[in-house]
Amino acid sequence: MTETLPDSHPSLAEAAQPHSKVAVFDESQPLAMSAGVSLSPFTIAYQTYGALNADKSNAILLCHALTGDQHVANSHPLTGKPGWWSALVGPGKPFDTDKYFIICSNVLGGCMGTTGPASINPATGRAYGLDLPVVTIADMARAQAMLIDRLGIDTLFCVAGGSMGGMQVLQWAALYPERVFSAMPIATAARHSSQNIAFHEVGRQAIMADPDWRGGDYLAQGVRPVKGLGVARMAAHITYLSEEALQRKFGRKLQDRAEPTFSFDADFQVENYLRHQGSTFVDRFDANSYLYVTRACDYFDLAQDYGGSLAHAFQGSRTRFCVVSFTSDWLYTTAESRAIVHALNAGGAPVSFVEIETDKGHDAFLLDEPDFIATTRGSLRGAAKARGLPDAGEKIP
Repeated sequence: MTETLPDSHPSLAEAAQPHSKVAVFDESQPLAMSAGVSLSPFTIAYQTYGALNADKSNAILLCHALTGDQHVANSHPLTGKPGWWSALVGPGKPFDTDKYFIICSNVLGGCMGTTGPASINPATGRAYGLDLPVVTIADMARAQAMLIDRLGIDTLFCVAGGSMGGMQVLQWAALYPERVFSAMPIATAARHSSQNIAFHEVGRQAIMADPDWRGGDYLAQGVRPVKGLGVARMAAHITYLSEEALQRKFGRKLQDRAEPTFSFDADFQVENYLRHQGSTFVDRFDANSYLYVTRACDYFDLAQDYGGSLAHAFQGSRTRFCVVSFTSDWLYTTAESRAIVHALNAGGAPVSFVEIETDKGHDAFLLDEPDFIATTRGSLRGAAKARGLPDAGEKIP
């Protein structure tokens, strides 16, 4: 099956003209990238919630995960679904928009308005495709720092995020320790493991094996590799769940039938669920962006950038850390969170660590998990008190 891609396709329109704020950085403000090249011009699409207080001390940067975007607490313009962290962001919630100024940007390499492979390359007038330089987590953080500068904010009260978002949090704390008052890396790791690189490679190969990938030039040829991208999403989604959660939710139950069909139809509910995840994902995400953001995760190894010592990345840091893991997360295990905590202790940084007991797997940080919500609220309250911000329930001046 080939999906033709008219110019009016919603995902293309969102990449070009996103339903969010956009910061434009022209040729006079190039981004120095880890690949040894500069990117200019480039754009960052972002959302904000709440209001910045008079001394600009209440700003929080939320960093999204692999396939997330800037729509953290508002209805998504392509799917109509609530924002990916609606459970935690809003009035009276842990990231209280009556108290804090919340910022969330689409990452560099993304497909929701920030410069990515689906963006137009001004040098050619065509989509970048694979001509966009390979992006790293450090590139994402440096681009975000330029956005924070543009907003006139010197110090962030907190930088928080889970999974790939947690990698960005760690990168921020290492690159800009003087600009981060508190940090909350959640369900993440300081380097991508061999197993995780392997899972990502399966997804990338699924995309590149799709005949409609066209060497990455599919947008110019008016098609999309929807089958390959759908399979990539299915494979990745398995890693976000735990065996216990899959068993509890699906077990071996059949899908709308009493007996097996003795065919290769989706006989089992779990098969149908994964197919649904794949088919809905392709409507909102760009296949080349998937290649870029997974590669950014693969290259992430914070210790390697600091002489092989993770502790050196945080040496003398005054940032307050709250590291969070989940017992059933086998993608980014508690052991990897503990390694971060040990490095922070060795570097002399103030840190607390919470392991949340749950059977919901890696995706627990995106779900309504009461202990996690309470942990987030408590950590922010403690940091706010140390920062001298109003207590919960008080309005910002």
